[in-house]
Amino acid sequence: MQEEIHTQITAEEIAQAFEEEVAPVDLSRYAVEDWITMVVFWSMSACVFLQFFTRYVLNNSFAWTEEIAINCLVVVVFLGSVMCTRTVRHIHVDLLYRYLPPQAGRVLALIVSLITLGFFAYMTWLLWRYAGIVARERMVTIDLPRNIVFYSVFAAFALMTLRQIQVLIGDLRRGYSVLERPEEFDGFGV
Repeated sequence: MQEEIHTQITAEEIAQAFEEEVAPVDLSRYAVEDWITMVVFWSMSACVFLQFFTRYVLNNSFAWTEEIAINCLVVVVFLGSVMCTRTVRHIHVDLLYRYLPPQAGRVLALIVSLITLGFFAYMTWLLWRYAGIVARERMVTIDLPRNIVFYSVFAAFALMTLRQIQVLIGDLRRGYSVLERPEEFDGFGV
């Protein structure tokens, strides 16, 4: 077992650590859908807190908080997927590309990108149809239409489709994708 080494510092050195220049905050990497996702997330958090408070403190829980929190969670997941699409952060396997010749890897990466684009476009179309089919359904505990959630998921898939088009265009311009050179994408954005 290795012995821990603790360097002694003075109170003045600790105080000076808080005087260091802080880099300016860069919010330009976030898109509109990221901020909407954050609002929905905090709405969900408020519902969960309200549910906890009314159930365990007041011993009389509001029934609607659970349904609203669940629906907010669904919206957060799919809107969060838009950010993952934009920043190329969805789970992918790039091991095969290390062993393929560069030209074959390039073709395979383009095929994967086109399949992803097709999937997002197809899901957008399916959700549009599904939201139309269940248009008259209402939520169980609150008299709101359920298609609010379905149209939100539809919008998320439509945005994922658009973001995947942007990723595909970026890959074509660069000449490589995250699958071919994952080390080039270690930063936050593309």
